Amino acid sequence: MDNSGKEAEAMALLAEAERKVKNSQSFFSGLFGGSSKIEEACEIYARAANMFKMAKNWSAAGNAFCQAAQLHLQLQSKHDAATCFVDAGNAFKKADPQEAINCLMRAIEIYTDMGRFTIAAKHHISIAEVYETELVDIEKAIAHYEQSADYYKGEESNSSANKCLLKVAGYAAQLEQYQKAVDIYEQVGTSAMDSPLLKYSAKDYFFKAALCHFCIDMLNAKLAVQKYEELFPAFSESRECKLMKKLLDAHEEQNVDSYTEAVKEYDAISRLDQWLTTMLLRIKKTIQGDEEDLR
Repeated sequence: MDNSGKEAEAMALLAEAERKVKNSQSFFSGLFGGSSKIEEACEIYARAANMFKMAKNWSAAGNAFCQAAQLHLQLQSKHDAATCFVDAGNAFKKADPQEAINCLMRAIEIYTDMGRFTIAAKHHISIAEVYETELVDIEKAIAHYEQSADYYKGEESNSSANKCLLKVAGYAAQLEQYQKAVDIYEQVGTSAMDSPLLKYSAKDYFFKAALCHFCIDMLNAKLAVQKYEELFPAFSESRECKLMKKLLDAHEEQNVDSYTEAVKEYDAISRLDQWLTTMLLRIKKTIQGDEEDLR
């Protein structure tokens, strides 16, 4: 069946669902089980929504899931209502990102009301991702990652909370909120170094914290590197720590060439990602006689 056929079938299902809802409101239905008609209408709306999905009419699919969700609320079926709002949000993601966020927020309200904080946290991440990629509103993405981290912490899911916090730190640093980023990198680094599984990644977090310090002030960065070496002796031996020391020396000497050379050496073995490149460029610009390119 082609898309127009699926869409026509979906429209017929919508009309049928609307009839069921109307009939449920009649006097006799009130006496003889109007709620069963509403349950049937919920099911038909969901079938219509799935048919619209097959026809790739995402807005119509989202609207049909929303109709089902509202009816589930009428029936006090909170869990089913939340599931339909999530389905609606996923459909709207492909057509109307703001409406997707509204639907996911409705689902989150229901889940938090039911005490299902882990699921609520997961949907806050979905909203943050829509803000990151579709709406490009980084401040709002940060707020939803922070909310997600709070819910995960409350449920003792610390590794999930830390993943969200690392997202916050990365964006905070890009927005020049360096102290906020430092606090998170230090906190996650400290908890990682006590875990046999995560110990290896602690050096990366301390390195990023040191770079954020460097963006504020060189002396800050110097003291931070000393502090991290005392706190986590393995940091001293890392390539990241050695790079930091070379960068600090180059900055002290106001020597752009040795700064660039140190970065090149590091990059030859561990490729720099976008975030590190941005931070290293910002620091480089504080050296006098700076040329434009980092590598």
